Amino acid sequence: MIRQLIEKIQKTKAPVCVGLDPMLSYVPEHIQAAAFEQYGETLEGAAEAIWQFNREIVDHTFDLIPSVKPQIAMYEQFGIEGLKVYKRTVDYCKEKGLIVIGDAKRGDIGSTSAAYAVGHIGSVQVGSKTYSGFDTDFLTVNPYLGTDGVKPFVDVCNSHDRGLFVLVKTSNPSSGEFQDRLIDGRPLYEWVAEKVVEWGDASMDGDYSNVGAVVGATYPEMSRILRNLMPRTYFLVPGYGAQGGTAEDLKHCFNKDGLGAIVNSSRGIIAAYKQEKYKQFGPEHFAEASRQAVIDMVADINRVL
Repeated sequence: MIRQLIEKIQKTKAPVCVGLDPMLSYVPEHIQAAAFEQYGETLEGAAEAIWQFNREIVDHTFDLIPSVKPQIAMYEQFGIEGLKVYKRTVDYCKEKGLIVIGDAKRGDIGSTSAAYAVGHIGSVQVGSKTYSGFDTDFLTVNPYLGTDGVKPFVDVCNSHDRGLFVLVKTSNPSSGEFQDRLIDGRPLYEWVAEKVVEWGDASMDGDYSNVGAVVGATYPEMSRILRNLMPRTYFLVPGYGAQGGTAEDLKHCFNKDGLGAIVNSSRGIIAAYKQEKYKQFGPEHFAEASRQAVIDMVADINRVL
């Protein structure tokens, strides 16, 4: 699967990922009003507004980008209706030829981890038939439970040609409370990185592994260390833009071949129309603002690469 993502990155010349993480407050009033008129101010109405918002953004950006990353929590907040829209969004993005990274940060042990893997990136047997649940191409995974928690995901990656991004050094301010703690003189994120390499060796797909790593743009010096520790691991890089990460901060995430990382931006793209820089588009043309924000992001990153 990582080879497919790399091919799309090379084709679009855009090592970027649009985070489809819609809060209802991001959705313009005219879209909310139309959804509420049809379904009322209900969870179904909210989910419909999110769907219409997502569809417009995808329609205006799919030709520019290789992938999207829907964050499942933004859909779960609307219950079952939200999860239906999550699935609808995943399917629509795949119809448009996009690689879908499901941002669910799952991780447990044994049969529970296996069930998460089957539900998100694998398939489940129902009598004589087989079904793919959410059917994303990649899934983010929390490694806190160790190999017991990650191996079931790797097994499904190998049987279904899918991929993972394992949390290693995240972009949030308090990540260091655990991730930077010294264990035998080395920070915990380095130990996790070495395990990611070990897990990834069991799922190589060309020059890179299907088992990638989440490495935040907000800690550039640490990304340099991690790039050296994980030369064949693809990085999913959050933290660019709204969280403070700059294009210059991303340099160490990439290898000398210009590959090795895909950079995510969520509200910086999907809520671009709310920014001063794109205010001329207005709420009625929010998706055009998102398209321009993608164009600007790609140019910014490629300028540094």
